[in-house]
Amino acid sequence: MASATYSNLSGYVASIPRLPSTSHFSSSLHFFGGISRLKLVSRSTTQAKFEKFQGQENLHDDDPQQVEETEEDDSCLPSDLEGAVRQSGQASAEFVSSGEMRAIVELLIPQLQFLDDEGAQVELWELSKIFLDTLIEETGGQRVKAIFPDAGAAALLKYQWKDAAFGFSSLGDRKPVNTEDEIIVMVVPDYQMLEYVQKIASDLSDDPPRPLIMWNPRLVSEDVGVGINVRRLRREFLSTFTVVYSMKPLPSGAVFRCYPGLWKVFYDDTERPNRYLLAKELIRRPDIEELEIIFGGQEKSEKKTSLFDQAAGIFSSLNRFMRVISR
Repeated sequence: MASATYSNLSGYVASIPRLPSTSHFSSSLHFFGGISRLKLVSRSTTQAKFEKFQGQENLHDDDPQQVEETEEDDSCLPSDLEGAVRQSGQASAEFVSSGEMRAIVELLIPQLQFLDDEGAQVELWELSKIFLDTLIEETGGQRVKAIFPDAGAAALLKYQWKDAAFGFSSLGDRKPVNTEDEIIVMVVPDYQMLEYVQKIASDLSDDPPRPLIMWNPRLVSEDVGVGINVRRLRREFLSTFTVVYSMKPLPSGAVFRCYPGLWKVFYDDTERPNRYLLAKELIRRPDIEELEIIFGGQEKSEKKTSLFDQAAGIFSSLNRFMRVISR
């Protein structure tokens, strides 16, 4: 499984233009809320399932034929952002339970990647807590240590989450991991702290080895000043991790992976708005060339457009999802 890694993420993600993020959690739900529509087969089942999402009874639950119909190509996709985070926690727990040691969870959504706007980090921390709680539940209550980017964030969240079932520390702590910690989760580790990340990962490889999960890491940057050797060492380090969960919207579709499943490339169903069709399954992350083939050269043509046009294309893709529940 180590082949499904970050080895080609630099070229895959760095080309995406920076988009404005939102500081409201509801906007995240709007984004993935549209995906709930993707699971449905007909207008009647769409309404029924959407009503269930709103807390109303689904009148078709007792109809086996209707249930069977909903199993389509895009049924594996989460119904909202919180559902995606819980799904990533379940995938991580299954990965750890299988005896594997190094995992990456990534939600490559602009508002979770660019955290400059006020309130964006608050949203990210709340989502990380959902992931941590899900991981603990799915692993049967194992001791989880959450390592945050800095001591300030760790102290603040420990104060706010007094009932948290996991431990707190930061990358800069003298001893971020204790002997009683069974699973280590690094929350949004930054490329500027890569040296600390590598040190902790090395220590966790000692007897007894313990699993390390990086949740939404930002270890790949566009820092042109970094030398070739540093880039190589970073690439080799990331290649020791398996991407157990990945969700990335594209202008004409999406790339998705949920362990132990394969990587899936979806494209828009032109006959049914806000629906996806499965284009291809792969054992590793698709690279740019493979996406060019799958999307009929669309990715290649986008390279020739301006950054503004690329941003507009991705933003339009996000809006297609949000329109469904914002009516």
